Amino acid sequence: MITRRSMLTLTASAALAGMAAPAALGQIVAQPMRIVFPFTAGGSGDALARLLADRLRMALDQPVIVDNRTGAAGRIGVQAVTSAAPDGKTLLLTPIAPVTVYQHVYRDLAYDPIKDLAPVSQVSTMDFALAVATMLPVKTLKELVAWCKANPSQANYGTPGAGTLPHFFMVLFGRAAGLDLQHVGYKGSAGALSDLAGGQVPMVLSTTPDVMGLHKAGKIRVIATSGTARSPFLPDVPTFIEGGHKIQGDTWYGLFAPAGTPTDMIARINGIVTAALKTPELQQQITNLGMQPTGTSAEELRTIQQRDSAYWAPAVAASGFKPDN
Repeated sequence: MITRRSMLTLTASAALAGMAAPAALGQIVAQPMRIVFPFTAGGSGDALARLLADRLRMALDQPVIVDNRTGAAGRIGVQAVTSAAPDGKTLLLTPIAPVTVYQHVYRDLAYDPIKDLAPVSQVSTMDFALAVATMLPVKTLKELVAWCKANPSQANYGTPGAGTLPHFFMVLFGRAAGLDLQHVGYKGSAGALSDLAGGQVPMVLSTTPDVMGLHKAGKIRVIATSGTARSPFLPDVPTFIEGGHKIQGDTWYGLFAPAGTPTDMIARINGIVTAALKTPELQQQITNLGMQPTGTSAEELRTIQQRDSAYWAPAVAASGFKPDN
């Protein structure tokens, strides 16, 4: 027999069950979007990720967090995104190397950067810059090449690390100039530039933002940049092409999603990001980081990714670089 008390209990249970579904749905909707940045917090790339997170939060009216998933030179963070659900809740902001170069470097890469990621938009670019010690008697690439040939035992160059794009770009330069340059890999640009300023290494290649401060302070001398046109940050410095060497290259940041993310979600995020990148405020903020804001379609980023992968492959092979892991 169903008593009045049992009826009240059943009614209350049904009401609670009816409330549970909307509550659960609300939790799902409120789940924050993540932008995985596969390196540590505090640098210019991390700052860029946080600028994008803020713009997406305002446009989508939902929480957007930056997840610094570090380790293995960025590979752990990329793999976290390739294995994430393709539901538009997880994005990857990455520099060029983990998605265009690593497949040529690491034999057992745990992801395929072309098949496992869906491009959203390129966000910004940066040139490389070749700087020499101020005590070196050279002010142009031509003079540097002559000095290296006259002093082959001293023709060493530093970069932020072995297996980085600066390392591979200098391989291109050495081949183009007919030089047998010796690489000195550092753990980051700070150590390389400190030794350059102190005269322990004659030249260093790093990104333009890394070298600008010391160059303007007169502690090092930048003699070439790597773009097809002069860097807006160092307009008085010629390019490698102007210096007589037909090489160019840059580094960039791109926004990706897991492969299989619906195209309408990709299109919506692309629209938000590219519109934001056209605003004077965000352009200035990115310029302050030493980068040039871009903003491309998803298809354009895929073309850039594939083009740069093919471009850097020969330099990786010629470097002879073998990673430890």
